[in-house]
Amino acid sequence: MKTIKGPALFLAQFASDETPFNDWDSITKWAADCGYVGVQVPSWDARFLDLETAATSRDYCDSFKGRAAENGITVTELSAHLQGQLVAVHPAYDVAFDGFAAPSVHGNPKARQEWAVRQVKLALDASRNLGLSALGAFSGALAWPYVYPWPQRPEGLVEMAFDELATRWRPILDHAEEAGVDICYEIHPGEDLHDGASFEMFLDRVDQHARAKMLYDPSHYVLQCLDYIANLDDYAERIGMFHVKDAEFNPTGKQGVYGGFQPWAQRAGRFRSLGDGQVDFKAVFSKLTTMGFDGWAVVEWECAMKHPEDGAREGAQFVRDHIIRVTDRAFDDFADGGADDAANRKMLGLER
Repeated sequence: MKTIKGPALFLAQFASDETPFNDWDSITKWAADCGYVGVQVPSWDARFLDLETAATSRDYCDSFKGRAAENGITVTELSAHLQGQLVAVHPAYDVAFDGFAAPSVHGNPKARQEWAVRQVKLALDASRNLGLSALGAFSGALAWPYVYPWPQRPEGLVEMAFDELATRWRPILDHAEEAGVDICYEIHPGEDLHDGASFEMFLDRVDQHARAKMLYDPSHYVLQCLDYIANLDDYAERIGMFHVKDAEFNPTGKQGVYGGFQPWAQRAGRFRSLGDGQVDFKAVFSKLTTMGFDGWAVVEWECAMKHPEDGAREGAQFVRDHIIRVTDRAFDDFADGGADDAANRKMLGLER
């Protein structure tokens, strides 16, 4: 067993052009004031991180970490979710996802994909220079529009999509091996890797690549009606990162998993601030602790009702209350009578 590290906060949902959310020094001071000891950094946000420089300069990375440390904050991981999304984009989403990329590649899917691949590789190099062991990312999606199709899917369509997805990611995973950094795919609706079965389809096609890991977030499993505790047993060896995010699913006679095109606040399934949803975090933290997960518990705030700053402050204490400091002794040591091989043989009746 190992003690989970934290609490940490994913900064993506808080970044803005307003103080204190618009520069590295201010946001790390704010995070520490909220009760956090670590932050997960969106690698695409130049207000915090110069990704190109971080990928090539250890001095820059040392300064970046040092400035955070002065505020009592550790850099836990980088995130390349937006860039990873663009490694594989179905044409139906070309316009919507152009906004994630540099303006120079807008309207050019091939150039956008090449840009995205380079960005993820830069994020891996930057992670190495920062002394980090994991990078969060989305897988992107080619098959997602056909997840619940009508008319039925043509034979071989999904297999072809996953073959292509693996072809695009394999060189990036090999680069991850060179950098010594795991790519932790957030298992997430909207991505081709959205549950355990789809993750396994991908693993099979990248030859069970050692650097292909999971970012575990139980909120996405609640909204799929998936057993998020059993998932930990199934993929204990593959879970490399942990987002602490809550959710609830309250189906009605009018809507269920798909949400009926309603806004988040009116959906049957919706994300909530920590403690306001249905995730059994006592069970999650207990399972991760006994599994030996020693990564960070990173709050990802998403809620259609509560103010983000309230959610952040409450989330820090919530995680602190759930982290289990691993015991250094058995609870019944007081009753230990001592033993040796001879005594054990006698207790088993083997000396007769």
